[in-house]
Amino acid sequence: MSADTVPSAFDPWSPDFVADPYPAYAALRAAGRVHRFEPTGQYLVPHHADVAALLRDRRLGRTYRHRFTHEEFGRSAPPPGHEPFHTLNDHGMLDLEPPDHPRIRRLVSQAFTPRTVERLTPYVERLAGELVAALVAEGGGDLLTAVAEPLPVAVIAEMLGIPGADRPLLRPWSAAICGMYELNPSPDTARAAVRASVEFTAYLRELIAERRRRPAADLVSGLIAAHDEDDGRLTEQEMISTCVLLLNAGHEATVNATVNGWAALFRHPDQLAALRADHTLVPRAVEELLRHDTPLQLFERWVLDDIELAGVTVPRGSEVALLFGSANHDPAAFADPARLDLTRADNPHVSFSAGIHYCLGAPLARLELAASLRALLTLAPTLRPAGEPTRTPNFVIRGLAELPVAL
Repeated sequence: MSADTVPSAFDPWSPDFVADPYPAYAALRAAGRVHRFEPTGQYLVPHHADVAALLRDRRLGRTYRHRFTHEEFGRSAPPPGHEPFHTLNDHGMLDLEPPDHPRIRRLVSQAFTPRTVERLTPYVERLAGELVAALVAEGGGDLLTAVAEPLPVAVIAEMLGIPGADRPLLRPWSAAICGMYELNPSPDTARAAVRASVEFTAYLRELIAERRRRPAADLVSGLIAAHDEDDGRLTEQEMISTCVLLLNAGHEATVNATVNGWAALFRHPDQLAALRADHTLVPRAVEELLRHDTPLQLFERWVLDDIELAGVTVPRGSEVALLFGSANHDPAAFADPARLDLTRADNPHVSFSAGIHYCLGAPLARLELAASLRALLTLAPTLRPAGEPTRTPNFVIRGLAELPVAL
């Protein structure tokens, strides 16, 4: 059986689609369970049950290089000019499979245990309050640059031990590198990502050298200790790639979930009013906002062994695009999925992925989102939009370029 036809509404390069992809996802789900999308050569998977199952299916992987060469897998090697990006990206645990993935994840996971996150709670809540208080003192501004960006950047930079003066470098580097995760990135996007990869790598090499001379109570020093205590346990490149991954993943999703979430609340004043009246709704609100307008819309997997989905054989060497945004709006998994419902109790969203690549920082992200939400509800109870939000042109990483607010 062949894959289903992709409805014309699914056009990830269209501004109208990027503005609101959810009607196109509904058409995609209605048209079938697996679709061959020729512009990217991928198989699109839009249903919640299939996405959740494939995230846990070990016949798929984030990489194939642990089992095959490019030639054996029927793929071409990346252009030589992209090498700095791929060296940086391909040594991070998000793009590794066993045995390398669990080896690195075990070393890093101690920084994200429930106890560690609990110890961070006072710092995160204090910082959220300070940022919101500054926004209130100004009478409003851009919620993105005033609160959504600085909070998670500061938290993950603090954990890693990035000096305060250097933290403004992080978001531009991260944004440039993450541009490569969009579908068919342009040559300009690739050049920006390569340049950011070179600069970010050089910066971290210097930081690692400094921490070798003067260890501190931070994660970079901990990774150095893991490297030095057991030769080969963690290479310097793996240290660098791990730091970049934590910095990128540690704030990109939280930044976008914050602004996407507040834009959704402004569009649903009844839900915002209910939240303002009852702050105990915050934990459920965090989950619902992550589901309702998903910050990561698509996650890719390589097919390492033939799989069959809905009678369609997806052969080894293929790439599947698991559509998180569509899965999170599947009526088979969510009652009335288009409705924002901050009281939703049954909420099995896939915004943090699943399986061995489940987001390591999910507890920290939830803490940050809840802290900023509570601070804004408490200190800025009359917060309102001060103009139309400006959406970024990206599809895969969904967010806003600006969210003007007033009091």
